[in-house]
Amino acid sequence: MDIIYEDAHIIAVNKTGEELVQQNSVMEGTLQESLLEHLRMRDGAEAPPRLHLVNRLDRPTSGIVLFARHRKAAGKFSHLFRRRGVYKLYWAVLDAPPPLPSDTVEHYIVENRRINKSFAFAEKKEGSEYARLSYQVIGSGDRYFFVVVRLHTGRHHQIRAQFSALGCHIKGDIKYGAKRTNRGGGIHLHARLLAFIHPFTGERVVITADPPADSLWEEFARQDAHFRREYRYAFWDEVDWVSDLLHPPSAGVLSG
Repeated sequence: MDIIYEDAHIIAVNKTGEELVQQNSVMEGTLQESLLEHLRMRDGAEAPPRLHLVNRLDRPTSGIVLFARHRKAAGKFSHLFRRRGVYKLYWAVLDAPPPLPSDTVEHYIVENRRINKSFAFAEKKEGSEYARLSYQVIGSGDRYFFVVVRLHTGRHHQIRAQFSALGCHIKGDIKYGAKRTNRGGGIHLHARLLAFIHPFTGERVVITADPPADSLWEEFARQDAHFRREYRYAFWDEVDWVSDLLHPPSAGVLSG
């Protein structure tokens, strides 16, 4: 169990790809159940009687999943996410370059629950929800493009559906247009960072999760570190405390 942050109110876990967060219609073990059992083994009577899921990740996506230790924390953090008080950064490996090196894209998402898939449209449709993300291409490999994504809204399969609508697909994500699956399962989409002002303590909290161990993610991390030494991600309109933590003062915005 890879616990990457915990305090009296919340616990953050680095989820692997293909790990189920919550119970579905099929009786399978979940991350939530595994974490609770781990805490019972570790803390005994001090373990919480239950955990409250605060943010969800698609099953094939890896990265940060946040749980609340008690109901009051669940309410406060759910409110924080709803009012967009949480900075959410993802890493995505794409099979084609996006239309621009950096951009903010807006779509309307329609979820088809029967096939568990979402579709992104340029115009509003019946039953659709507004979706917005910003991205920065930070590098590339032989066949893939490395993109940092700032998620402004949290719709069903949002990143996967929006990039598919742009004509570029996440590596391994055959549901949204990739040509083949990943050998080890999962897809190359990783919830890298959550940052927020803690609603109980008022402190600035930044949680980061390392991606799964493979050579492509290692190259992504290397190029991202190099990019941040020279430039700021273009999707910050203003310098703020999260951006300041990620970039040195000398970093500028890459034009073009």
